[in-house]
Amino acid sequence: MVEPLAPQPPASILIVDDTPASLNLLCSIVKARGHRARPVPCGELALRAAHADPPELILLDIGMPEMDGYEVCRRLKADAALRDIPVIFVSSHAEVWDKVEAFAVGGVDYVTKPFEIEEVHARIATHLELRRRERELRESRDRLQELEALRDSLVHMLVHDLRSPLSALLAYLEILKQDAAPALTLQQRDYLEQARNAGKRMALMVTSVLDVNKLEATRMQLRISVCDAVVLAREVADSLASLVENRELAVRAAQEELFVFLDRGIIFRVLQNLVANALKFAPAAGGRVTIEVTGEQEGIRFRVTDNGPGIPAKYHSRIFEKFVQADDEWGYHAFSTGLGLAFCKLAVAAHGGRIGVESEEGAGASFWFLLPRPEQPRSQGA
Repeated sequence: MVEPLAPQPPASILIVDDTPASLNLLCSIVKARGHRARPVPCGELALRAAHADPPELILLDIGMPEMDGYEVCRRLKADAALRDIPVIFVSSHAEVWDKVEAFAVGGVDYVTKPFEIEEVHARIATHLELRRRERELRESRDRLQELEALRDSLVHMLVHDLRSPLSALLAYLEILKQDAAPALTLQQRDYLEQARNAGKRMALMVTSVLDVNKLEATRMQLRISVCDAVVLAREVADSLASLVENRELAVRAAQEELFVFLDRGIIFRVLQNLVANALKFAPAAGGRVTIEVTGEQEGIRFRVTDNGPGIPAKYHSRIFEKFVQADDEWGYHAFSTGLGLAFCKLAVAAHGGRIGVESEEGAGASFWFLLPRPEQPRSQGA
């Protein structure tokens, strides 16, 4: 059963018709539902009235002298301030091509004369309700964007303020390691090392938040230079040696040298992030992570593959979004902060490249990114 439309507040409805009898009848129909009827006899006056006080809805006749309804609608839709106003054509023309033309120029509905009063009531009510809902959705979207901007601003402010105390903490932990380690037990030294590693991870998170903000605002200055992608991959593997433990981490390259233009520090972090994630989710026993570097016609492709639990397909389209985290029914936590992969995507995009993931649940994951090789990418600050 079709539910009745909810009662609507009075609306301003512009009625355009050069025939006095039709104009009067439409006005009486509109007023009968408590709406404000604004009758005008020609297209030129209709456009002036719409500009002076935009209506909620327009009932528009087609066959008018000087400027027909099609032209009036075209001009309305060409105006950014008026294009969203729904236009219902009211005409004695009943041919198919008339209706096709009406919809082609931007009309939302078509009523044929002579019309049934209840039909006109129903169509007016329907399109006023749709317009109300569209307005509510737009307002909700704008409010959501404001809240997201506020959230990002607060996160940026808090994270920026964390840098100084975190740097002091890491400095004191380093002093403890150098000066007090000989007097500590093996377990205490292990605790100290874990604290240092945790602090370093926090510092990396702070840097990621700030860098994501800069990349989104295109304020990060890329330091582009020629780099050997194979050497870079091996250096990333060496930097993560402490995380390998009983797993296997290998670098494979189709050739010994593959040169590409990039910001070495930024792409080092991108690759390091992907490899660290892969090591985290590769099995503790028998885990394998592979970094592949290959040269293609488009550029240089980096690929990081693991034999971990994989990523459910439902997360593939959102995995690089900010603050997105994925947990499957077994509690598999795909990303810890929701920022690392967002940084990777933005950083690769800043280089003019592409990034993606290929994975099946239970069959590991393969993250890849492709950097252009023929031309030096533009710096974001340019």
